[in-house]
Amino acid sequence: MLKQTRRGFTLVEVLIVVVILGILAATVLPQFTSANNDAKESALVQDLQTFRSQIELYEFQHESKHPGELGDTFTKHMLMSTDVKGISGLPGSKPFGPYFVGQLPPNPFTGKRDVKIIDDSIDAYDCNADTDGEGLQPAGWVYSKGEGRIRPIIKDTEKAADGTVLNKL
Repeated sequence: MLKQTRRGFTLVEVLIVVVILGILAATVLPQFTSANNDAKESALVQDLQTFRSQIELYEFQHESKHPGELGDTFTKHMLMSTDVKGISGLPGSKPFGPYFVGQLPPNPFTGKRDVKIIDDSIDAYDCNADTDGEGLQPAGWVYSKGEGRIRPIIKDTEKAADGTVLNKL
């Protein structure tokens, strides 16, 4: 009588492998999501530093006036060339700017590049209350024309690694 050799795996062996893979995935995936949030947070801080330095440069070149305070809108002042009076023109046609080339940087958490302009204090702006009809944020950034300050539009649920709320940056 010939001895039959077994081919393939039993159901128990397959289940054991699946359970082991599940345990490995459960331990590794949180590290990837944490790294993803850390990368978004770093990009957000970098973009804010860039925005703020370009706003300061604009104010220096325009007699301490904030972008959007003279002539055109904040976005035009950042993306186009301007004169001392804040009148914008094509890049290179005026003595100052552009302060960003092409388009404004996106908010890493929302992916939106739009800037919501407000007249009030930026500290009074409620990121959680301002949504479009579908519950989404209307823009990626909020800029106070009167104060010349910008910050990201992020819900209070987004927190930095140290626990601070990111929309307060």
